[in-house]
Amino acid sequence: MRTVHVELGSRSYDILIGSHLLNQLGELMRELGLGRKALLVTDTNVGPVYGARVTEILTRAGFQVAMVQVPAGEKAKSLEQAARLYDAAFDHELDRNCPVVALGGGVVGDLAGFVAATYMRGVPFIQVPTTLLAQVDSSVGGKVAVNHPRGKNIIGAFYQPKLVLIDTGTLDTLDRRNLKAGLAEVIKYGVIWDASFFRWLEENISKILGQDPASLDQVIETCCKIKAAVVEQDETEQGRRAILNYGHTIGHAIELLSGYGTYLHGEAVAIGMVYEARLAHRIGLLDAAAVAGIEELIANMQLPVHLPTGINCQEMIKSMYTDKKVTAGKLTFALPERIGCARVVKDLAESDIMKVLEVVPCWPSGF
Repeated sequence: MRTVHVELGSRSYDILIGSHLLNQLGELMRELGLGRKALLVTDTNVGPVYGARVTEILTRAGFQVAMVQVPAGEKAKSLEQAARLYDAAFDHELDRNCPVVALGGGVVGDLAGFVAATYMRGVPFIQVPTTLLAQVDSSVGGKVAVNHPRGKNIIGAFYQPKLVLIDTGTLDTLDRRNLKAGLAEVIKYGVIWDASFFRWLEENISKILGQDPASLDQVIETCCKIKAAVVEQDETEQGRRAILNYGHTIGHAIELLSGYGTYLHGEAVAIGMVYEARLAHRIGLLDAAAVAGIEELIANMQLPVHLPTGINCQEMIKSMYTDKKVTAGKLTFALPERIGCARVVKDLAESDIMKVLEVVPCWPSGF
C-alpha cells in the first residue's frame, strides 16, 4: 500500500493506493471514529459489481449501511439526484458524525460529496474511486458539485474527504473507453506540472494502455502527489490551483453543447487540451513543437483530438462565459507555457479563441 498525504491542517487526510484495499475499508473507517450509520452512494454500473461486497465489508466493521444507486453517467450530477440522496439520509437517520461513502467514478464522487457537504451543513465524506479518472483526479482535492442546465459544476463547494481509498484492482472491471478517458487527466498533470512525467508517459504508452499493474500504480501515485501539492498550495482555487483547469474550459463547453453524456469528461478534456494548447501557441505562450507533442501523446493514448462536428464555435464561446473561472465578464484559461509548466491567462480576445476553434493548424510531424 502506498500513502499520499494531503496536508490541510485540520482537514488533512490520506490517499491510500494499492490492490485489495476494499477489504480494509470498514476497519479504516472505524479507526476514523465515525458514526455507525453510513450512506453508500454508487451508480447502476458500479453497484452491481461492488455494492454488495462493500456493504458486507462495512457491515462486518459494525456499520449500518443504506446503499443508493444513481443512474450511471453525467446526467446524474443533478439537484434531482441530490434530493434523492437527502431523502435517503433522512430515512437512514444519519447524524452529523455519520459518513457518506462514494463508490464509483467522478460523477458519483462529485454528487455524493456535494450531498455530504450540504446535508446538516456537512457530514464525513469517504471517497472510494473505481475509475482511473476519479483515482488520479476528481477524488482528490475536495471539489464537489452538481451540474446546471446552463453550466457544468456550477453548484458546488470545496469539501475535503476524510479518506480516499484507491483499490487499483477495481480497474480490472473498468471498460476500455473509461480507462482511456481517465488518461486525459493523467496527461494534463505532465503538461502543467512535470515534464519528466510527460516524457515517461510518452515512453510507456503501450504498458499503460495494456494496463500493466506497475505502470498504472506509478501513474496513480504520481498524479495524486501532484494534485496534493497543488491543493496544499491553494485549497479553494484562489490562484495556483486554477492551472488544474487546463483543457477544461473548452472541454466543459463540449460537454454542455453536445449534451451531457455524449462525451465522457476525459474525452472532452482531451479535445480541450489540444485546442487550448493551440490557443497558447497563438498568443505566443507555447512553441509549436510543444503543441505537437501534446497532441501526439493524446492521440497515441487513443483519445479524441478534434472538435465534434456540428458544434457552433460562437455557441461554444458563449457557453464559456458560464464557466466558473470567468471574472468580471472576462474569459480565463489555464494554459501551458512549456511542457511541465502552466499559468492562468485572463482577458483573452474572443477573436483568438474563435480562430483556434475554427482553424486546424498544421503542426510539425503532421500535427
